[in-house]
Amino acid sequence: MNKEISSATAARVKVEGRVQGVGFRYFVYRFAKRNDITGWVRNLDDGSVEAHFEGPENKVSQLIQLCHEGPVGSNVKKVTISEEEPANRWDSFNFRYE
Repeated sequence: MNKEISSATAARVKVEGRVQGVGFRYFVYRFAKRNDITGWVRNLDDGSVEAHFEGPENKVSQLIQLCHEGPVGSNVKKVTISEEEPANRWDSFNFRYE
C-alpha cells in the first residue's frame, strides 16, 4: 500500500488520568493497526500515555476521539493534542519502551 496519502496527517497525543494498567496502549494499538495508522504509543513515568499517529486524516481523528474515551476501566482526565507534519518514518504502529 502506498503510504504517501495526500490527506495524511500526524498528531502527538498525551493522555492523562487512569490510563496505565488498564490496557490503554493495546486499545490504541489495535485501532491503529486496523486503520493504516503508523507511529507508536508508550507509557510515561508520570502515569500518562503518549502516542504519535500518522495516517489518513479521518482515521487519525477517530483515534484521537477514542483516546478521549479510553478502554473500559480507564478514566481519561485530559487529552493534549499537538498537530505535526507527517514524518513518514514508520512502516507500522508499535509500542515504545524508552
